[in-house]
Formats: sequence, structure tokens, C-alpha cells
Amino acid sequence: MKFTITREQFQEGLVAVAASVPAKTTLPVLANILLEATKDGLRISGTDLDIAVSTTVSASVDQEGAITLPARKLVEIVRELPSASIRFTAYGEQRVTLECGKSKFKLLGLPREEFPAFPTVSFAGGWTVAAKELHKLIGHVAFAASTEESRPILNGVLWELRPDKMRMVATNGHRLARMDVPVSGGKTQADLIVPPKALDQIRRLFGADDKVEMARSDNHLGFRSATTQVYTRLIEGPYPNYEQVIPKSNPRELKVKRLELLEAVDIVASHADNVTRQVRFSVAEGRLGVSSATELGAGE
Repeated sequence: MKFTITREQFQEGLVAVAASVPAKTTLPVLANILLEATKDGLRISGTDLDIAVSTTVSASVDQEGAITLPARKLVEIVRELPSASIRFTAYGEQRVTLECGKSKFKLLGLPREEFPAFPTVSFAGGWTVAAKELHKLIGHVAFAASTEESRPILNGVLWELRPDKMRMVATNGHRLARMDVPVSGGKTQADLIVPPKALDQIRRLFGADDKVEMARSDNHLGFRSATTQVYTRLIEGPYPNYEQVIPKSNPRELKVKRLELLEAVDIVASHADNVTRQVRFSVAEGRLGVSSATELGAGE
């Protein structure tokens, strides 16, 4: 295995994958990143067995091959290297050297065979969506998911996939967020519960201009673009019937300018309770008052 790659390309790929590598693990190979030199470039992969990420970056490959190397150490080395080409050479299944300018490093890895296989997901008949729509959907909904361990099903985000649209719903029992966006290409429908951590990876790894394909297996959901793939294990169990808590007919409706409301909330937030973070709305004809109070004072 032998290839040459720019420091910027190598770092970009490592940073994209490193977030999926667990900080602590009892399985040594999970602390490693898988490097695969192919005719298409350098494929970099990482996984914690719940979320798996793979991305391909440009590289000049002289000899194809694969090896796993310690993620943390590799990221630290590449981050400190100068802006120049990196020459990467593997000897056998476990030893590699990195040369860049006047610097030379030797690393000991693990064979590619020890790295877990990615989930098998068929993208035929899946869904296609613009990444910018995914970004909007995740940003508007995922924040409302619960972080309490007492109700693990609410720790996930409900994702309803239909042939022509998709909907995300999240709630922690006190607040609820729901949003729909259009999709194309879907031939089936599914209701899935996705970990918010996986959604954060999707928003981080796919650019706004990317077209993203989505597909599912029995217990995994997969995403892919031209260069990047993300797989996540789904949360099992029935999601609560959120429709029951959304009023069907409510004559009380209030419309406000978004930025003015944000400004008002920010102004009084300094006097909100440190635990509940609650502010009070008082509504009158043509007016919305925003206030907060604690033992130390009040703001309005």
C-alpha cells in the first residue's frame, strides 16, 4: 500500500470520520480509522458500531491496499504537519511510515480484517433529497429530542418517510417540534426512530449542494453522496402518538416577527430561572409582553 496525498485533503478526510470513533472502547480496532487506497482515491472510514462514516478524498495511489491506524494519533500528526504532500507507505499488515517535508513518522496499526464490516443497505428504491433540506429539517426539529435516560424512545427523532415527503418529529414530553419537506424517488414508506447524534453527523458531513440518497435495512438507515456514506443503527420501539397532543381546532393564533421575538427573549433571558429557563408571555390586542423573574430580580 503506497500513496501520496496533500496534507489538506488528508486532514479533511480524517476530521470528517474522526467524530464517529469512540473515545473509549473495549474493542481496540474501534479506536482506529480504516484507510483503503483504491483507484478512486483514499477511502477513510470509522465506526463505533452504532454510527459508521466513510468518505473518499483525492490521492495519487501507487499501490492499492488497506490498514487501520490509531485515529487520535493520526489526526494529531497530520494536524501538525506543514502544508505539503504526504507520502504514505505500508509494510505488511501493521506497519506504516508517513513522510512530509523533513518529518517522518512510523505507526503500528491493525489488519484490515479486524475492522467491523459496514451495514448492508440497498439504495435501490430509496429516497433522494437535497442536503440543504436535510440541514433545515434537522436544525428545526432535532433540538427537541429528550436527553433523559428514563424514556429512551424519546431520545430519538421520529422520521416518517413517504414517497413524496418526509417528516421529522421530536419531543421531550414538554415541547414538540414537527416539520415536513418534499422528497423524490421513494417507492416505499417507513417510520424510523433515529439517534440525534447520527443526524448531527449528517448535517456536518454533507454539503448544502449535495444530493443525498437514503435507504434502510431492517435496523439501519444509510445515507450517501458522491463521496461520503453514513450509516446509523435505528432505535427500536413504538414512538408516542404525537398527533394526540397537537390541537386540531384552536381559534387562538398569534403571529409575530421572528427576529423581534428572539430579541425580546434574549433581553429577559438573563433573569430566567437557571433550571427551567422559562419566560412568560402576556398577550393583548396588538401586543406581546415577554418577561421573566427570579428571587434576584425581574425583566420585561
